[in-house]
Amino acid sequence: MPVGCVFIAWPEITEAEVREQLRSMKACGFTCLKGVMGNEAISSAEIQAIALDEGIWPWWYAEGGWEPITPELLRRLDLPADLDHDAAMAAPAMLAHQRELYRRRLERRDERKRVSTTAGGAHEFAGRKQPRWLVPSVVGEHRGHVLAATDDVAFADWLRAQYGDLDALLAAWNVSAPARRALGADPWADIPRLVRDGWPSAKQYRHIRDIMRFNADMVIERRIRTADAQRVAFDPHEPLRAGGEAGVFLPFSARGVDMAGIAAAAAAGGSFYPSMHLAWHFEEVDFEVARPVYMQAALCADWAKGVWSATWESTGGPQYFSGGKAPFVPAVRDRFPGFTVDERTITQLMLSHLAAGFKGFGLWTWTARTAGWEAGEFALCDRNNQPTARARTAGAIGQAAVRHRRELWQAHKEPLVGVLHDWDNEAIWAAMALTGRDMFREVPVRARIGACRALMDANIPWEYATTEDLHAGLGPRYRALYLPACVSLSDSLQQLLLDYVRGGGRLVCDLPGLYFDGYGRVFRTDAGSRFETLFGCVLHEFAFANPRHSPDTIGAATCGGFMAELTPTTAAVRETYATSGKPAVTENRLGAGSAVLLGTQAGLDCWRPGNTAVQQLLVDYTLGAELRPDFTCDGCLAYRLSAPRADHYFLINDGDNRAVHLVPHNYSYTAATDAITGEPIDIDQAIALPRRSGRWLRCQRG
Repeated sequence: MPVGCVFIAWPEITEAEVREQLRSMKACGFTCLKGVMGNEAISSAEIQAIALDEGIWPWWYAEGGWEPITPELLRRLDLPADLDHDAAMAAPAMLAHQRELYRRRLERRDERKRVSTTAGGAHEFAGRKQPRWLVPSVVGEHRGHVLAATDDVAFADWLRAQYGDLDALLAAWNVSAPARRALGADPWADIPRLVRDGWPSAKQYRHIRDIMRFNADMVIERRIRTADAQRVAFDPHEPLRAGGEAGVFLPFSARGVDMAGIAAAAAAGGSFYPSMHLAWHFEEVDFEVARPVYMQAALCADWAKGVWSATWESTGGPQYFSGGKAPFVPAVRDRFPGFTVDERTITQLMLSHLAAGFKGFGLWTWTARTAGWEAGEFALCDRNNQPTARARTAGAIGQAAVRHRRELWQAHKEPLVGVLHDWDNEAIWAAMALTGRDMFREVPVRARIGACRALMDANIPWEYATTEDLHAGLGPRYRALYLPACVSLSDSLQQLLLDYVRGGGRLVCDLPGLYFDGYGRVFRTDAGSRFETLFGCVLHEFAFANPRHSPDTIGAATCGGFMAELTPTTAAVRETYATSGKPAVTENRLGAGSAVLLGTQAGLDCWRPGNTAVQQLLVDYTLGAELRPDFTCDGCLAYRLSAPRADHYFLINDGDNRAVHLVPHNYSYTAATDAITGEPIDIDQAIALPRRSGRWLRCQRG
């Protein structure tokens, strides 16, 4: 459970000053360096060597890079082979051995840098599931839907692996007979060149999706070779990070990136992480903090189910001038991206990260840059390089995580609702955006944010579920599955959803959804179709309520966008549109479960805060009459992780000082404590929450 931060050396710093800062860092509770920036006065390697002397691990992974403690290693060190793991970690001989391993790693740092970035042989594609590793920076160049001429052969090979034969490819791409005449004697070789010239048409979607998918696979394939080469040539015990400078509120499919696939690859001896800076990755949510911070961490942790995930680059201090990717969000170009990050804010951030499933911290930074970009910002220390209250608070939370690390590693979420994240759906939205509506690529991201906001505000336990999760059999984990703005559903996903409902799940789909199949063709919704079987109604067409001129309502909720023209067959009508009296919400019993069609763009309409009526509509029909959360805690955001010996609750207060009541409906506890201070807590009484901060409770099972 690393508790780290970046150390930036100021000009003319001395070794004595470095040692003083590292000792101060350790006294606050930090255990490792997330990163180091040396200068002419002292190199990064020298600072890392000093850190080892001072009892600070010199890399982000802290003890994660140790040689594994095996019976054989214990024997080599003359330690009992059956020694308890924690006792073995604390044994002087073990510490000395691992420190020496790190020292040798430091001595070979230049050798590591020389490992070729083009290691490995020719590209081989055996289908969609490719080995994946690092993702480029979000501020770097992304190909997205652009196909490079140097990738012609690889793209042709990739297409063969996907489709098998030419007729299947042309049918999937909706290529007309006249367009097929452009192909010559070697059509597979012709296709990449023709695609770059605009063939078959920018107004078709599947081939654009395929370029995005190919680019995602190619980027990852190139980078995994470096990771493999480093393991072989440099150090088999050193963990490698996957992820990086990537704000998760960007449309990744449009950028030719598959984050869930990258996370899956990180299971092989590595960790998956996002970068988290309030002024740098939160433009897309209008610089809102409390809820998006959890959403960001949860998305990354849920992409990386079963994989070590953490925030290896998270903000540590105030931000005033240096946030900077405004070109992505033109609406914020003329705004100050200013944030006060004090001990209260850092509590919200770190507790939200733990609650989402992260296991470790890497804060940017301990000391600030002294000039130019980011000067005086982002740091845990003040402008005079003295630790602040936020530094001490961050260290205390980190040390609590260290004390409870085994429980946190055993702990898991118990989601009531899964919120679907489908890479292909976002790719189709991105393809639609190329014909002139750039904002289309943002729609699925915003709808996902809105659905999660509604569930969070109601303290409904939820989790992101990917299509790959469903293919792997994880569907029954979720009592309800919510589909936000799923405009496109592949045949395989349609079948998965049918099976999910028949098996007892509750499926809820909002609008604009169910418009295209996976090939960009109009989704069949007539009698006898898979749609009609699932939702128990015929969808004739979509309607649209202009929010300025012709809004409609469903109960207390105003419909400002997509609506549906439905004729129920086997479904029950739960709500009607106020203006027409036509069906607006339907529910169809199928097998042991049910499928709900929510005839409004509920997720999208909750993207920004404040639309409480639509949020309530979304929650009511996601839960139905039978589903209820296992605990309630009105007045704050509440998250729960369950471990065998204790449950951990993270209470986030986004308002003024208040007292809240935590009511566990299906659990009993023998004791409760503040996990950071150890203070006993009586959960039968009101729990005090300081303004815009949070608390972490450990509730022990009987």
